[in-house]
Amino acid sequence: MRLFAAVLPPPAAVAELARAVDPLRDDRLTWTGQAAWHFTLAFMGEVRDEVLPDLYARLERAAHRTQPFALRLHGCGHFGDRALWVGAAGELTALRMLAERADAAARRAGVPMDQHRRYTAHLTLARSRHGTTPLGPYLDALAGFEGTAWQVDTLSLVRSNLPVSGVPGEQPRYETVQAWPLSA
Repeated sequence: MRLFAAVLPPPAAVAELARAVDPLRDDRLTWTGQAAWHFTLAFMGEVRDEVLPDLYARLERAAHRTQPFALRLHGCGHFGDRALWVGAAGELTALRMLAERADAAARRAGVPMDQHRRYTAHLTLARSRHGTTPLGPYLDALAGFEGTAWQVDTLSLVRSNLPVSGVPGEQPRYETVQAWPLSA
């Protein structure tokens, strides 16, 4: 299974962001669907079935060692000319700690992880088709976005089902495999 650990914003936060993003949607960018909006904590890639029980146990421990914390969708940013994203504000130290714990849980369970980098909280909104679409107008439109705070109380393990139809623009489908309450 192709997996990642994530924080999933609640429906109210998703709806609030959608109201800000929907007027910006056009065909110059490939926009992610609302069902795909999440904060990736640790991307694991393909995970072997025999690793899953240990991974589940370690992620559960990571969740139980973390207190619920406040977060809100905030502002926006970009990765070069290829991706537009919305950021987070609130208890970012707690979010980074949860990301560190999820990454460590995967490593200790035997999941080969990419080289570790400092965590940057972001929720991907759109990607440039060829890196040629200027992102400035979208960044300007979303620069002042401030979402309502919510309580992060769950660590989710999400499966990414890659497109198989060959239809241009088809996006991955995500399904939550397991979820654990935060409860330190």
